[in-house]
Amino acid sequence: MKNLSSRIALNPDQCGGRPCIRGLRIRVVDILDLLAEGLTQNEVLEEFPDLEIEDITAALKYARGKIDHPIVAA
Repeated sequence: MKNLSSRIALNPDQCGGRPCIRGLRIRVVDILDLLAEGLTQNEVLEEFPDLEIEDITAALKYARGKIDHPIVAA
């Protein structure tokens, strides 16, 4: 996926500024929570019919990018 910004939107006026999928009111954390509970990607798509499989991939890549940062020990 070349550009996460085409899938992940940050809007301070929507969902408290949390990252959402394509401006929908589906937060990245909503997708991650469902996957963490054991739902398959297809089951997540059933829960949110407006989602596309690429949205789930974008949510996972977005989350990975947020936690993958170096920590410098002092």
